[in-house]
Amino acid sequence: MRAYVFTDASLERHAGQFVWLEINTEQSKNAAVLQKFPGRALPSYFIVDPRDESVMLRWVGGATVEQLHSMLDHALASYQGNETSSPADEALAKADKLYGEGKNAEAAQAYRQALDAAPANWGPYSRAVESLIFALDATKQYEEAAQLSLKAYPKVKRSVSAANVAGFGLDCALRMAKDDSTRARLIDSLVENAQEVAADSTLEVAADDRSAVFISLLDAREDAGDEAGAKEVAKRWASFLEGEAAKAKTPDARAVFDSHRLSAYLELGEPERAIPMLEASERDLPDDYNPPARLAIVYQKMGEWDKALAASSRALAKAYGPRRLSYLRTRASIYAAKGDTAQAVATLRGAIEEAKALPEGQHPERRVVPLQKMLDELSK
Repeated sequence: MRAYVFTDASLERHAGQFVWLEINTEQSKNAAVLQKFPGRALPSYFIVDPRDESVMLRWVGGATVEQLHSMLDHALASYQGNETSSPADEALAKADKLYGEGKNAEAAQAYRQALDAAPANWGPYSRAVESLIFALDATKQYEEAAQLSLKAYPKVKRSVSAANVAGFGLDCALRMAKDDSTRARLIDSLVENAQEVAADSTLEVAADDRSAVFISLLDAREDAGDEAGAKEVAKRWASFLEGEAAKAKTPDARAVFDSHRLSAYLELGEPERAIPMLEASERDLPDDYNPPARLAIVYQKMGEWDKALAASSRALAKAYGPRRLSYLRTRASIYAAKGDTAQAVATLRGAIEEAKALPEGQHPERRVVPLQKMLDELSK
């Protein structure tokens, strides 16, 4: 979003209408903001009413310029009282407020009411569907989310919402219980929709949203035990990402694709393919902890322990907050793979102490669990 959307000159028409604020969730000074505006999924965007600091609208994931304009216009009209109100609009406003407060179950019910009351060609239809799928996923109502995706996709298939509706719906179907009699049929149908989105290069959707669809397709092949199919999806995914990265005009824009490219190369069993791009990102973005952290993973997969630990040290020297915990966990796994259990245990114990020291808004209890689990396994 920062590299491709927020830089768009057309957003200048919103100047003076909104105060723009970016919150770094890794910094402890922002913990209180995270408590007030909960949202575990990143990125999350909130439009806040300055009169009472209530959330008017929340958006999870990436967005195109067109989607951002639509959200801002809708919020501004609502704030100014210029919107024509209907039962669907009123239910949507209620749902958006609940969703922004992290009350996903209540928000889901309000989104259902909005969609049930919506007239034909209702403007916010796509956004309401996407938000409802997210809310259903968050409350583990996976079958309903998958069914909604299947029902809504024909209405959004040529829109900017196509990728999210197809991909999130497939994700939810894959999360259904394996013994659910409707699961296989839903997955097959939703895979067809996701494949259509992934293959349609003319569809105007955000690159990271299309990339997420490839991930969903990959998960579906792995769920089916189709190793050859998974490899084929990973090849297409890597090719797509390389093409997008090649079009980038700045190092920041190119690095947007580093994470997903690394994942694709790991799926292909070719981690070494990530080294040139990550070395370039570390050189061009010297303050960014992500490139060396990803290089640590690459070298670990290649069995080059010393290079992995050196990259890990460079990442940890720049990282702060909860991010350090995942990097320390990777470092512990490198030591363990190297056969140095004592250092792995010491690293995990240090990480647990760091986790416990985090402020409440950064969920210290939740972050301790995977570290403690790994420590217990190494201590057996």
